[in-house]
Amino acid sequence: MTWEPQAEGLQQIIGILKESQSPDTATQMAVQMKLEEFNRYPDFNNYLIYVLTKLKTEDEPTRSLSGLILKNNIRMHGSNLQPEIVEYIKHECLQAVGDTSPLIRATVGILITTIASNGGLHNWPQLLPSLCDMLDAQDYNICEGAFSALQKICEDSAEILDSAALNRPLNVMIPKFLQYFKHSSPKIRSHAIACINQFIINRSQALMVNIDTYIENLFHLSSDEDHEVRKNVCHGLVMLLEVRMDRLMPHMSQIIEYMMLRTQDSDEGVALEASEFWLSLAEQSICKDVLAPYLAQLAPVLVRGMRYSEIDIILLKGNVEEDDMVPDREEDIRPRFHKSRTHTIKSGQEAAAAGGAAGGEEDDDDFDDGLDDDSSLSEWNLRKCSAAALDVLANVFREDCLPIVLPILKDTLFHQEWVIKESGVLALGAIAEGCMQGMIQHLPELIPYLISCLSDKKALVRSITCWTLSRYANWVVNQPHDQYLKPLMEELLKRILDSNKRVQEAACSAFATLEEEACTELVPYLEYILKTLVFAFSKYQHKNLLILYDAVGTLADSVGHHLNKPQYIDILMPPLIDKWNLLKDDDKDLFPLLECLSSIATALQSGFLPYCDPVYRRCISLIEQTINQEMLCKQNHTFDHPDKERMIVALDLLSGLAEGLDRHIETLVANSNIMHLLYQCMQDILPEVRQSSFALLGDLTKACFPHVHPFMAEFFPILGQNLNPDFISVCNNATWAIGEICMKLGEETKQYIHLVLTDLFVIINRPNTPKTLLENTAITIGRLGYVCPVEVAPYLPEFVRQWCTSLRHIRDNDEKDSAFRGMCHMITVNPAGVVPDFIFFCDAIASWVNPPQDLHQMIQKILHGFKTQVGEENWRRFVEQFPPTLAERLVTMYQI
Repeated sequence: MTWEPQAEGLQQIIGILKESQSPDTATQMAVQMKLEEFNRYPDFNNYLIYVLTKLKTEDEPTRSLSGLILKNNIRMHGSNLQPEIVEYIKHECLQAVGDTSPLIRATVGILITTIASNGGLHNWPQLLPSLCDMLDAQDYNICEGAFSALQKICEDSAEILDSAALNRPLNVMIPKFLQYFKHSSPKIRSHAIACINQFIINRSQALMVNIDTYIENLFHLSSDEDHEVRKNVCHGLVMLLEVRMDRLMPHMSQIIEYMMLRTQDSDEGVALEASEFWLSLAEQSICKDVLAPYLAQLAPVLVRGMRYSEIDIILLKGNVEEDDMVPDREEDIRPRFHKSRTHTIKSGQEAAAAGGAAGGEEDDDDFDDGLDDDSSLSEWNLRKCSAAALDVLANVFREDCLPIVLPILKDTLFHQEWVIKESGVLALGAIAEGCMQGMIQHLPELIPYLISCLSDKKALVRSITCWTLSRYANWVVNQPHDQYLKPLMEELLKRILDSNKRVQEAACSAFATLEEEACTELVPYLEYILKTLVFAFSKYQHKNLLILYDAVGTLADSVGHHLNKPQYIDILMPPLIDKWNLLKDDDKDLFPLLECLSSIATALQSGFLPYCDPVYRRCISLIEQTINQEMLCKQNHTFDHPDKERMIVALDLLSGLAEGLDRHIETLVANSNIMHLLYQCMQDILPEVRQSSFALLGDLTKACFPHVHPFMAEFFPILGQNLNPDFISVCNNATWAIGEICMKLGEETKQYIHLVLTDLFVIINRPNTPKTLLENTAITIGRLGYVCPVEVAPYLPEFVRQWCTSLRHIRDNDEKDSAFRGMCHMITVNPAGVVPDFIFFCDAIASWVNPPQDLHQMIQKILHGFKTQVGEENWRRFVEQFPPTLAERLVTMYQI
């Protein structure tokens, strides 16, 4: 297709492109409207490609902008463009791949990739052969432009390129790319490696066939002078470690030495890429064997990598010590994500003090908390990667690495230069998890030193010290309080009121960790803690205020009902209610306050009664508003979709109220439409809404079942439909709610049992089911067996073994009690059903520390019944199969 622009149209478009580079907002809006108007003319896209590729007299930014506008048009309206226009754009792109301007070549490459992604590579069959042919061009610009475009295509379409649908173009492309590893231009070498690296993780067949050539060529480029080439070499080796370690093993010593060198590369991008190698190596079973000889060289390299660079310090405003009066910029406040309530059962070794019907799930990865310095440095960097690498390697080598690490800590921790001292404190925190046993002997000396560092004159030292101390909080809590816990708590509370915002944030997070570890050990200090936290409410800027809510909520979770004293309530509640009254329903800051109040309501129990009415009504209102907004959105697509998070947080706060107030919530429920709202929420498309709905349903069942009872016929089928373990938390809460409901419904459960039983058996027998879901499923099956033994007992052989192994670890509590009573009822109805797995039943009943008297008698009766049935001799032979400790425990507990 030949097409020529009209001079007048061309001038108009160039004028708009120039105006769009103006910083003025009004001009920008006018340009936007003009562009939308131009989009009605099919020729507009022809003009854009013309400006990009043909109008070489125009300045590069204007030409590039033309291409980026065209890219957006293709992304949004590509399927509506006339075929001849698309063909013209494709033709012009291929002609302009070798433009003399690097900026224009890059823009053309982006445009090519967008067309290929949008329309499918199969609709542009000449693209890949054309680009591959251009690689052989003598003109550097054509070769580089083609490679740049191919790299973008490989990044966007790796899987498609390896598919039979396109006749596996990689079979041609990968051998071709390999030829360019030795090209004279570093840019071309870099493109060639980057292209092939896209196919390592997917184990593309075409690459696997050429893997030895690829590795050989990588090694050849290992000492390349170009930093982009070195970076791509390191990236390739990191991925090969995960995918083809067998091919790297013969060269592992040289690779480790090379990566140590690159970890210290003068280019931070290369050093960061190389540091990733240690994280990947730590996940491999061979790590300890291959790395042990090099650990003494590697550890100091990693600790050096943890130092703040001069640029980091500038970005972090590290020399600004006092900034607590400076308001936060809205863009510095990262979005926070609410964790919906999940019903968990505390296992035997977990603290009973942390109980509660629907506690939040634990987040294992707290490592980054100490390193999330600032939004300007929140992306992954060398400091974070080096610290994470030391952390994972400490978990691999455990105490064996201490003879190497301790001298480094000695040199850095007490250093006069604050930057080096700070990196030492970070390193001490990084090894905490892996080396805890070996560190214990040093902690009596180190913890007081760290507590003294909380008063360091440099804010960045104070903030990292907060984090490192939180990593040793478990040890501190288990020592004499006056010696460690009390001074640590007092100093952390001072840092919560620090004049530096970063230190405030780190201290709040560290104190929340201390609260979780110490639980009720903090009760003697509650007044002092509460006064400090409440004072912080008046002092904090926006960002840290949100973190403070978390610290207050965690305190309530940790000390529970001990918070329910008039003097504590008088300190804590007025400032929270003031915030509550100030915040509008659509204010995002309402969410963390609602979460905080949920924990407080659960902890205060009846102490929350004076505040419950307005809180309850507002939660109902938030749920209603969200449901109504969603209905409007369905009826009229011009309405915005509602933010479901406020509904989720409101449901969770209602759960907290139901759990804390128990039967006192009855009048609030009676005077509201909560059951009708819950019915709608339980069917929401968003899993998190359903998850919180089922948590609330379970809590309301426990607190005021007469109000839940009339809705059973509607609720039970929905619960059955959500027993889908692909949505673990939803399934978990639905399972738990079924168990709570059947305990209240009793025999009436019979009419609904068919809706859930089969799914529960599938879940309990499913491989890799998470522990919490297994335990909740076992308890619910036991409870169903308790109220409907005749209906469930015939299925005993389908679940009894898994049931017993799931419940042997949980501590004595009411849920375990009802589940075991159910099992006893089912065995009484169908004793033959348990015979093949009777040893598992014996193991499970031995997990009781102190079963209630009547349950003890039920179990004893079953054991003696079996003993009588099989005879003394067979019973003796059966018991001889038991591990000695189990046999001994059964004899002691049940006299068999």
